[in-house]
Amino acid sequence: MAADVTAKNLPLAKAINESLRRALEEDPKVLVMGEDVGKLGGVFRVTDGLQKDFGEDRVIDTPLAESGIVGTAIGLALRGYRPVVEIQFDGFVFPAYDQIVTQLAKMHARSLGKVKLPVVVRIPYGGGIGAVEHHSESPESLFAHVSGLKVVSPSNASDAYWMMQQAIQSDDPVIYFEPKRRYWDKGEVSTEAIPGPLHKARVVREGTDLTLAAYGPMVKLCQEVADAAAEEGRSLEVLDLRSISPLDFDTVQASVEKTRRLVVVHEAPVFFGSGAEIAARITERCFYHLEAPVLRVGGYHAPYPPARLEEEYLPGLDRVLDAVDRALAY
Repeated sequence: MAADVTAKNLPLAKAINESLRRALEEDPKVLVMGEDVGKLGGVFRVTDGLQKDFGEDRVIDTPLAESGIVGTAIGLALRGYRPVVEIQFDGFVFPAYDQIVTQLAKMHARSLGKVKLPVVVRIPYGGGIGAVEHHSESPESLFAHVSGLKVVSPSNASDAYWMMQQAIQSDDPVIYFEPKRRYWDKGEVSTEAIPGPLHKARVVREGTDLTLAAYGPMVKLCQEVADAAAEEGRSLEVLDLRSISPLDFDTVQASVEKTRRLVVVHEAPVFFGSGAEIAARITERCFYHLEAPVLRVGGYHAPYPPARLEEEYLPGLDRVLDAVDRALAY
């Protein structure tokens, strides 16, 4: 097979930058908005160089007012634009929560389908970077619970590029969670590859003994867990869920019917987390296939701790392997 001449080896953050650049080039109605996204290029430099190349009318430095940022994006979308707004850090999204869940998520239904709101809300999320308070949250379940919102999270550079393209093209609002601890992880990105569906899960490692399901920052950890388990003769299948709402239960079900065991891993607290819905749904669908209860590994039901304690809070190799051992012991 001939090499893909369009493929690039990019960090995840740069893949998002390239995707935004392509969208700005191809559609004059695409706008990028947020705190420090222009001259600074974002605190993680995800939007670096975009204002210089597309101007201050397309890449807009906003005031420090998250509710105003999202509210303005809603107004722009009503006038035919496709705004991509950045919430600088996960913990800063809550001033905009009312606009997102009361207006952005409901306008399509409220107008009986006549009004579309193609808004992408980018949120760097999760821990693992030694940040201060309010900078390491995982609020994805809060948004997945709200009908009318699509909620996705890439785990690698290729998905970061293509899922951003698909999110911008969507006529429905998309909450796009970016795993900030993976911003600097490199991967091959083909800018001409035909992407799979935005909300389709993917098997990233085949296995026979147990399924590990994760998304965003935890997919890499689950692959490391599968490597460690293989040294003990255990074959683990790893799923990258990619989308949290809607969630591809069919792919999860097919994997669990093969392996008969499931461990769901996410950084967010286990209590009322997305893993709870997955566990309930798969238990309903696969009751006669399961040989062990669906187990969940995640953060604790406590405020995110100071940076020096975050490795105790976040799921790590040993905690996931412990869950694997417990599931295989049944």
